[in-house]
Amino acid sequence: MEIVQIDNKSKGFFKAIENQKQAGSLIYSKPNDHLIVIEHTEVKEGFQGRGVGLKLVLEAVDFARAKHLKILPECPYAKSVFEKRDDLQDVLA
Repeated sequence: MEIVQIDNKSKGFFKAIENQKQAGSLIYSKPNDHLIVIEHTEVKEGFQGRGVGLKLVLEAVDFARAKHLKILPECPYAKSVFEKRDDLQDVLA
């Protein structure tokens, strides 16, 4: 599975691609230079239950760490991932 990121000054998204099909996406906004807000995570039908959503959230975490950003997970799925994973707390806003 390939994860592709599109990022601009105020928003961006990650897409999960498998066999040339979009498996899922994570949409975020950047209200300032120190924060990204995960607004929505979606996994397409046929790809659910395969860890696609988790891979997208972890990709956002890697991005935040590399850019020294904090994450505010407003999306219920992303919020649940942060609640369950102690290893992600360093980027939690």
